[in-house]
Amino acid sequence: MENTTTIRSEIEKELKLGGYTFNSFGQATGLNRGIFSAMLNGNPPKPISVRQMDLITKALNYPEDWLYDLYVDECFYDGRPHWKRVKPFLIRCVEVGNLRCVEKVLSRLMEDLNHIPTIFALAEELYEEGKLKEAIPFYECVIENEKYQHSERLAISHYRIFSISVSGIMKINLEAALRFVPFRNRVPLDYHLDGLLKLSNLYYNLNQWKEAERYADELRSLASIVCKNKENNNLNTERHLVVYYGQGYLIKGNALEKQEKYEEAMKYISGYADLNWFENLGGIGQKEVQKFTLWANANQLNLKILMGDTGSLPIYIQFLKDNPPEILLGLLTIVESANKHGFLIENILQQFSRELNSFNNELSMEASYYKQSFSYHTYADLCYQLTIYMFNNHFHEKGIYYVLKCLRKCLQINNKEKFMICTAMFEKFKAQATKDQGSEYESIMEEVLINANKKPEIHSNYRAF
Repeated sequence: MENTTTIRSEIEKELKLGGYTFNSFGQATGLNRGIFSAMLNGNPPKPISVRQMDLITKALNYPEDWLYDLYVDECFYDGRPHWKRVKPFLIRCVEVGNLRCVEKVLSRLMEDLNHIPTIFALAEELYEEGKLKEAIPFYECVIENEKYQHSERLAISHYRIFSISVSGIMKINLEAALRFVPFRNRVPLDYHLDGLLKLSNLYYNLNQWKEAERYADELRSLASIVCKNKENNNLNTERHLVVYYGQGYLIKGNALEKQEKYEEAMKYISGYADLNWFENLGGIGQKEVQKFTLWANANQLNLKILMGDTGSLPIYIQFLKDNPPEILLGLLTIVESANKHGFLIENILQQFSRELNSFNNELSMEASYYKQSFSYHTYADLCYQLTIYMFNNHFHEKGIYYVLKCLRKCLQINNKEKFMICTAMFEKFKAQATKDQGSEYESIMEEVLINANKKPEIHSNYRAF
């Protein structure tokens, strides 16, 4: 027998079971009896709003999406979608996590593809309100049903999903990026700039240097074209225009540095070392220019140090002391170079012992332009390089100290590859560990088991925006 349960029959059943009259239930919900009479006994019955449904559900002490499956039909009360009910219902479904009902409503709406612009408009409205995750199902609906593959609406939907995913799980980021890449040249100019910046950033974090270079090259080229066209000064980009121009050079150079192409990387520093020529900088733009100039000085010294130019160390050390936010990354450069070229740095480490101890306790982000995730990742790299340095120079106790610090931080940021390497390093030298260090290692391994199902985070590992 066909199930004839409707939202009205379900409400009527509950009223009878609870011994409610329209008057008493109206008092329980805050709705007057006339509304209930029109809802249940009207001819035709008065449509039920999402707000009224939620008030009824709350009064009956049911889960907030109790009637949602039945409400789908209410959205198409006379066979047509009624947007005054459809829109708030879809938003509420996403808010409470009932994606099943979202799919039901969207499926019925997509019987007429003329509704796609309306769905896209809802997605954009949610996005502008900061309800990013709530907007995703509607962008996905547009992507799946858009008839015109070259439509701007389709390209923007891919861009939005990629943009929303940037701060999430790396695997999801990459999937969204791969979907967006074919559409990157079809989005409006401001989204194109933001998209290329995000793509180059993402691939850098994935250690895919060639891809990072590719999108940094595209970003630099597009930003240069935009700068020459005065009509583009009013673009609604996420950042000041100078950021896109400078980052095109910065990311390119950093990607080359990671491939140990130091001399080639050096050539790109001049592209962002002095951007004061940029027009319409304003206060925000000036601050960005100052950061690029500082990064250029730091990166030039970095490259010299990485190439083994120990004569530049005194200048670099003074630079770090004058610019405390650069100390963490600067120490990483020095230790990495010492490991590569075989020079000793005990005196340098002693000069920055206070900072090293403060990093061990907690990374302060006050007065810093680096993201906290960036600092965590950099600190893990520093501990890793210090571990290598200490073991190479037979400072075993210090080596174990830093390998434990690295294990702790890698566990926190879910850097599995480095965690495995550090575990092997500890096992190799565990005979040199003190009793307390052995206990610390066991505690870390216990935490691994506890957090086995923890989802990874994305982390930036270069001088970035």
